[in-house]
Amino acid sequence: MHLHKYERYWLIFGGASLVIFLLITGIMAFHYGSHPPSAKKTINYEQVEQIAPFNKPGVHKVSGKDWDYEVVLVASAFYYNPPELKVPVGSKVKFIITSKDVVHGFEITGTNVNMMAEPGYISEYTTTVDKAGDYLIVCSEYCGVGHAQMHSMLRVVDSK
Repeated sequence: MHLHKYERYWLIFGGASLVIFLLITGIMAFHYGSHPPSAKKTINYEQVEQIAPFNKPGVHKVSGKDWDYEVVLVASAFYYNPPELKVPVGSKVKFIITSKDVVHGFEITGTNVNMMAEPGYISEYTTTVDKAGDYLIVCSEYCGVGHAQMHSMLRVVDSK
């Protein structure tokens, strides 16, 4: 079989690109392990209720930080604690979430907030809520038979 020299160059280029891509992906997977890079903080998932800030889940106004509110949530067996959150429009909010039992997802529909809640790991995401309204929070990772009923509500309200 005869290959034209340009075909040979493209085959070598394509093969080398594939090898480089697989090497980079393998190195990143080995470096980060099986955990997402945002979950660098760990806790004992069996004692979540006794560990701050998860001992008082909800919306907390903060001062002296780069964000205005901290929203602390605990995901467990088809339930988010608390089931409803209320923040003022235009606020910079830091979402802090963990799980007590299995891997759960945390997705706020209509926004760019999408995290995983893993037992023993703390996931954090900071965003600004610019538009007033009700936003459904759903579990985006299958977590068992009650997965479809696992939801919460984020209410972004005018602060007037």
